[in-house]
Amino acid sequence: MADGGGWSTIESDEGVFTSLIENLGVKGVQFEELISLDADTIRSLNPVYGVIFLFKWIGRQSRNANTPEDGTYDQTAASEQGLFFAAQTIQNACGTQAILSVILNQDKPNTAGGGTAYPIDIGSELSSFKSFTQGFPSDLLGEALSNSEVIRTAHNAFARASPFVDETQRTAQDDEGDVYHFIAYTPVNGKLYELDGLQPYPINHGECDTESFPEKVIEVLQRRIARYPAGEVRFNLMAAVRDLRIRAQEFGDTELLERENAKRRAWAWENTLRRSNFVGFIGEVAKGVVEKKVKDGKYEEWIEEAKKETLRKAEARRKGY
Repeated sequence: MADGGGWSTIESDEGVFTSLIENLGVKGVQFEELISLDADTIRSLNPVYGVIFLFKWIGRQSRNANTPEDGTYDQTAASEQGLFFAAQTIQNACGTQAILSVILNQDKPNTAGGGTAYPIDIGSELSSFKSFTQGFPSDLLGEALSNSEVIRTAHNAFARASPFVDETQRTAQDDEGDVYHFIAYTPVNGKLYELDGLQPYPINHGECDTESFPEKVIEVLQRRIARYPAGEVRFNLMAAVRDLRIRAQEFGDTELLERENAKRRAWAWENTLRRSNFVGFIGEVAKGVVEKKVKDGKYEEWIEEAKKETLRKAEARRKGY
């Protein structure tokens, strides 16, 4: 992969993912975090277009041109069947790439053996991008995605503000820490596909339509999680679903509609905080507190109390309290 220059890291968060695709012009879709790994939870959100899986990358998970650890490579799904599959060329773009792997494969109406009864309206920008890149091999499609100013701008709108770290750059020290990766699972053309830009081809996990998707994808995810050491819990699963406000309006469910509208307001507030830098504000507050302590003649006493509290907490941690 190339470095992440120009692409910041983003969180695996339902509000971030939903707002990102809306900024790209996608309509009628939202993301929901899945707390439990069971088919009934996914089915309760029907229609579900696909899921995004975030997991810790481990060394043995590598690109294998011969066979994946689970499922089989489908070398013709993209070239002959029109599946959208892009190779990952930018490290920090994997979240958005996984999102698009679902969205851009679910924009067609229901067809025999697959598809959805509620195709996604991907908007003019993504429609133009998909039309322009139609027929591109996966590596060239990955380059086109990574070089798209529209997609990159939408992605970077959700980067955390920081006055200290340029999140578009990674150092050798960063590479020594934990690395996480996003991949997509979605039913297309009557098959369950795993779309991972670090693999050479889409991975086919067998027959699957929108009705059987919940059971099929849970089986695949459980096998994948089972390959990790016991006790590993650092996973996150997000479902791309039809906007729940539409369902609420169709069924006249005012309680659900209000709950979803409240959720959208909370997402808007949280996304504003993500883009905000509060270091200056915190500095001014701290300066004001210090000035008051000095004025009241309690600065030294305040410092000593702080030292004692710090030592107390350190001792408690040492003893395992």
